[in-house]
Amino acid sequence: MKITFYGQNTLAITIGETNIIVDPFITGNELAKDKVDIMSLKADYILLTHAHQDHILDAAAIAKNTNAVIVSNYEIAMHYQAKGFEVHPMNHGGNWQFDFGNVKYVNAVHTSTFPDGSNGGQPGGFVIEGEHKNIYIAGDTALTMDMKLIPLRTKLDLAILPIGDNFTMGIDDAITASDFVECDKVLGVHYDTFGYIEIDHTEAKRKFYDANKDLMLLEIGASIEL
Repeated sequence: MKITFYGQNTLAITIGETNIIVDPFITGNELAKDKVDIMSLKADYILLTHAHQDHILDAAAIAKNTNAVIVSNYEIAMHYQAKGFEVHPMNHGGNWQFDFGNVKYVNAVHTSTFPDGSNGGQPGGFVIEGEHKNIYIAGDTALTMDMKLIPLRTKLDLAILPIGDNFTMGIDDAITASDFVECDKVLGVHYDTFGYIEIDHTEAKRKFYDANKDLMLLEIGASIEL
């Protein structure tokens, strides 16, 4: 499993021969737009955690270019189905066995409206079990006790957690979240994109290190393999 970071909460995940894009927000991200060409991205599936612009901005363009299936909550899926895209709707607590592995849509505590104010359903995250590696994509969320349910079912190899604070968890709550999901290997997302969520990288890594955890902060376009 290969995971590439494209800024904010945007990820490219390769599992076997399958390419997945998560929360594509590139053309509107000053940190990423000159480094990533969305038309060059490969996508069989696009996973959307919620409907905010900084998570869906480039979803339609990428789906149109690749014929990707958009996977999200029911309301978001129906929004894109009405525009002619192929979708797979999910809702909280549900699992589906895709060709690349099992996906479970889990709870997140946040909001979810489209940029025009229309209903984006309830926000969520994804637990993906694929290619003998399991990951948790928290999406935008506060720290929540529901995270403790995840390791009861799935032993994680990586937790992908928001760390920018203000709109989501910050560093301290993300450390607690990694305890809750029983995963000490964390990929930080949702930071530095704009002023409200800028972080001190050195301090963030130190806090995780002091808690005997590994926080990875990737450069845009950088990858890790599990």
